Amino acid sequence: MSIHNASARPTRRRVLQGAMAAAALLHPGRRAAAAVYPERPVRVVVPFAPGGPVDVFGRLLADKLSTRLGQQFFIENHGGAGGNIGTGRAAKAAPDGYTLLLNANNHVINPLLYATVPYDPFKDFVPISLAVTFPTAVMVNPSLSLHSVADLVAFVRANPKKYGFASAGIGTPSHLLAERMRQKLNLDLVHVPYNGSGPTAQAVMAGDTPIGFAGLTAAAPLAKAGRLTIVAIMSKERAQGMPDVPSIAEAGYPELAGEAWDAMFAPTGTPPTIVARLADEVGKIVRLPDIGARLETLGLTPIGTPTDAFARQLTAESAVWAEVIRAAGLKLK
Repeated sequence: MSIHNASARPTRRRVLQGAMAAAALLHPGRRAAAAVYPERPVRVVVPFAPGGPVDVFGRLLADKLSTRLGQQFFIENHGGAGGNIGTGRAAKAAPDGYTLLLNANNHVINPLLYATVPYDPFKDFVPISLAVTFPTAVMVNPSLSLHSVADLVAFVRANPKKYGFASAGIGTPSHLLAERMRQKLNLDLVHVPYNGSGPTAQAVMAGDTPIGFAGLTAAAPLAKAGRLTIVAIMSKERAQGMPDVPSIAEAGYPELAGEAWDAMFAPTGTPPTIVARLADEVGKIVRLPDIGARLETLGLTPIGTPTDAFARQLTAESAVWAEVIRAAGLKLK
């Protein structure tokens, strides 16, 4: 006959409960991931001033995330130093899913361009999703009477040392895409940086710098009004908003294709379940009919590239921009 010690059962239970509690303390990320997310408001850092393309898209995205996930996602702008200040702040945030970063190509370009930056794009962040892309327009003043990339290339080669090209600023995607074109096609053009795509398009329209590269969003209204000519967009495919404008690939230069993007990141160590859920939501949101219509108006293309594929793209892009920046001798303090 066996003998049962009635007091042994609760003691054994307490031991098991203590072990589980200790395991939870040793793995706080797992404990956070197991909880319902989000349980409180979520900060989305935009490392640029309000009103810019990243900020405008960020507010659309944050509004939809708030509605779908039941907690407020709010934008916090920290502009300055080409995005370095805000990105550095996000890198130091707790990896709990309650601080996210919405950034552009500057995320991988800046560490190659600046002497020092307060973050490492690969060690300090996990990519969540590349949300949208927006093409760069190759623009010319109508007075040049150029209507194709072939026209532009022939014109520049026939007029060496006479023209420059405008861009949205040193190290911006429009600048580096133009620089890559200049390098690959051996074009004698001097860079003339402006403060953003809007001023760049205005400079081309006015003839101050009659050749320029800027976001299609800024260039399209002026082109539709006949005040500047877009000879191509620097992408593989045509843009929905301007279907009559050929892509650089169609123009015969597929190796020059590249696009600016807006993407979401989280500090490294953020629980994988939270990263996966956010990636899924971003992918769904950019494909919603009402969001799609708004994106088309803004000149943005919905993408929603998931985490793993986006991580590979970041590595590949970094290598491309490193070569362009090295060949151009670019370096900022």
